[in-house]
Amino acid sequence: MNNNRRRNFRSRTQKNNFRRRGSTINSSTSSFKNNGNVNFSRNGSMNNIHNVEKTMQKFQQLAKDAQSNGDPIMAQNYLQHADHYLRRLNELSERKESLTEKNTQEKNVTNQEDTREKELNQTTN
Repeated sequence: MNNNRRRNFRSRTQKNNFRRRGSTINSSTSSFKNNGNVNFSRNGSMNNIHNVEKTMQKFQQLAKDAQSNGDPIMAQNYLQHADHYLRRLNELSERKESLTEKNTQEKNVTNQEDTREKELNQTTN
């Protein structure tokens, strides 16, 4: 056996049968334009309100653990992280509320237009 011998690096051919969240990177559709992050794509996990809440709770628990272990600096660090995710959670919940309000307003407008059309059809008949 020759365990001391190093293997040469063999480059793999690119396989297209693995999962990838994004499609091809196009400069016109990419959200990361002209900042050097052409090959970097986010998976959107911090846009999910449940993931943000879970991450916030994780940092709060880490802060409690650090405080009980007698490390106030790490506890403060974790609390700052938790505060960041709390702000992100508030931002996402506000965005969700505004979208639901907008959708209900649009539904009300379309319902009013439908009733007006029905009334006009009934009066013309």
